[in-house]
Amino acid sequence: MQRLLVKKEILCSLRDIRLQVSGGILIVLMLTAILVGKEGQRQIQLEREKAQASMYDKWVNQGEKHPHSAAHYGQFAFKPKPVLSFLDIGLDNYTGISVFLEAHKQNEILFSAAQDSNVMTRFGEMTAALILQILLPLLIIFLTFNIFSKEREEGTLKLLHAQGISMRSLFMGKVLSTYLMILLIYLPMIFLAYFLLNEQSSQLDGGVATKFILLSISYSVYFLVFVILCVVVSAFSKNSGTSLISLLGVWILSCIILPKATANLADKVYPTPSQFEFKSTIEEKVKNGIDGHNPSDTRLASLKEQVLGQYGVETIEELPVNWSGIAMQAGEEYTDQVYDSEFSRVEDIFKLQNRFSEWTGFINPFIAVRNLSMAFAGTDFQHHVAFARAAENYRRGFVKKMNKDMELNHKPGVAYGDYNVGNEMWSSVEPFKYQMPSPGHIASTNWRSITALIFWLVGLVVISIIKAPKISQL
Repeated sequence: MQRLLVKKEILCSLRDIRLQVSGGILIVLMLTAILVGKEGQRQIQLEREKAQASMYDKWVNQGEKHPHSAAHYGQFAFKPKPVLSFLDIGLDNYTGISVFLEAHKQNEILFSAAQDSNVMTRFGEMTAALILQILLPLLIIFLTFNIFSKEREEGTLKLLHAQGISMRSLFMGKVLSTYLMILLIYLPMIFLAYFLLNEQSSQLDGGVATKFILLSISYSVYFLVFVILCVVVSAFSKNSGTSLISLLGVWILSCIILPKATANLADKVYPTPSQFEFKSTIEEKVKNGIDGHNPSDTRLASLKEQVLGQYGVETIEELPVNWSGIAMQAGEEYTDQVYDSEFSRVEDIFKLQNRFSEWTGFINPFIAVRNLSMAFAGTDFQHHVAFARAAENYRRGFVKKMNKDMELNHKPGVAYGDYNVGNEMWSSVEPFKYQMPSPGHIASTNWRSITALIFWLVGLVVISIIKAPKISQL
């Protein structure tokens, strides 16, 4: 009987002009968005790879100079374009693409796409994520708002019940048939997107296939949640008009109003410091000490006394190593402590804001799937932080190498301009490489959003099982 119910609902859905027209339009939009997005991702990644190789080539062939001058000459680190960003652009347009790495300071990641775009960028690009998160649920609403209420209005609901069909079976049949219709629209996108994961994708991100599967599952659960919710509302609405208005209200609230309100509320609860305040704090702590009681001249004098005692000499000129190399590296390490302290403070604020958003997924499944979509696509805030850390660790590594060479090989008494090194030293610094976070790491850091989706699915299934027998009583 269940099989016949599902078959009957599927046939009715396939004959429905709403599904034929709207479903066809969505499929065309999704396939177009995927093809255009993938080609854009491929070209951008190739450009960034060429830029990274070109910058490293300039570093290796910068000619003979003092190691500390080379540390100031610096390098650029370019953020790889995440493979699955062609499905969900996320924050990628706003977080910058490259950072200049040099001695003494940590620079910002600059040149975001939004800086060169017009005001329309705020409305988002036509990506697969936009279609799947916002437009496909709207189609689900128009397919299901009268799936029960119409039968109640036409008097066929009581007739079905009188023939011995349980309301629970009827409810599950309608849910399953609608979900299968949505998958019919969704699966072409999945197959095309998976087909486009080429060799470049696996080289850039070894876990991309697993991330794609987890991303696909997240959306599948999201659609099932929306289908059950819509069928429940239709089942317990007195008429189709009430059902449609209620579901459109839910869609507007969950997909339009709550996401923006959540972001604004998180910013109010956990405000971030201004850029001016952030930079001023760093300059103050570098000059006067992290605690305000250890200024730079005192730190330098203490280090000098320690080094002289270590080598058993009275003056800097008697040291068997270069004092400037030691002092510069010590200054680097202290500055790193200051930056780490301030960046950690700001990062913790952003983490609290994101955590606030993740918890709201328990009252809005749209936010939960949006967070998971960006995370598995590699375009969320955590991926930006991971790149920034990798670039900073690389900067510290090559600057320390330059200072160490200066300390050991720039002999005391030799003028600054008389000590130079060349290509052999520069090529000993490996090119910058960035490893994308693993699927397991992403899943573990987004457990709240995963739990929120499961919570919605389990909760709606339980409600359906309990409430379905009461449908015929309305």
